[in-house]
Amino acid sequence: MEKYQQVIDELIKFRNERDWEQFHDSKNLALAISIEAAELNELFLWKKDNESENVKIDKIKEELADILSFSFLLAEKHNLDIFEIVLEKIKRNGEKYPVEKAKGTAKKYDEL
Repeated sequence: MEKYQQVIDELIKFRNERDWEQFHDSKNLALAISIEAAELNELFLWKKDNESENVKIDKIKEELADILSFSFLLAEKHNLDIFEIVLEKIKRNGEKYPVEKAKGTAKKYDEL
């Protein structure tokens, strides 16, 4: 938790030094996450399966850092504990995708 708080503190410091909090409402943070995710997807666009493994790791790290940064800021804005919400989601997914039905298939829960 200490590393997470350090990241949040650094993100907020960076944002506040630039007076960008005014732009970081929930809508804009959500849009930024989506846009950065699209930029991550773009790294793999038009690549064959065997070529996608050759995408430069530095580019993946850069886009993933952007996605995570905006995600952390959105969670912090709403006082959400990212670890708690992810664990809750895993639990809900475990109920929707029981091992005996979901193992080895990519079917959606309502198709199992």
